[in-house]
Amino acid sequence: MAAKIKKGDLVQVMAGRTSDANNPRFVARNKRREAEGLEPLKTGDKGKQGRVLKVFPKDNTAIVEGVNLRTHHVRQGQNAQGQVTGGIEQREAPISLSKLALVDPATKKPAKVGFREEEVERDGRMRTVRVRINKATGKDI
Repeated sequence: MAAKIKKGDLVQVMAGRTSDANNPRFVARNKRREAEGLEPLKTGDKGKQGRVLKVFPKDNTAIVEGVNLRTHHVRQGQNAQGQVTGGIEQREAPISLSKLALVDPATKKPAKVGFREEEVERDGRMRTVRVRINKATGKDI
């Protein structure tokens, strides 16, 4: 699956907690948790789209811009200009490739991906190149 998703691709999160705060199941669950004295659950990343910043093929994960944000507490220090740094930062954490779907740039909707082999001439030699295609439309992604 790692071959489908590359750095710079537009992807959508397909699995995980919903990002729809108005979902009746989500609202009912948070009301029940509030009645029990628990903190309500926050909405998740399902349905969000973002660009892939980095792919980790060995771990089968990727870092996606604006998705799977985690809080990091950074120790206070000084940089080269003498400014004080540190505090609480939001950073993207890796997310499993199995939860991501490639988005077709033309329709901005998730697409099932297939591959087509094409013969291309480079440096005077014919080479075989794999091209990603949308299985529904047959067009290149």
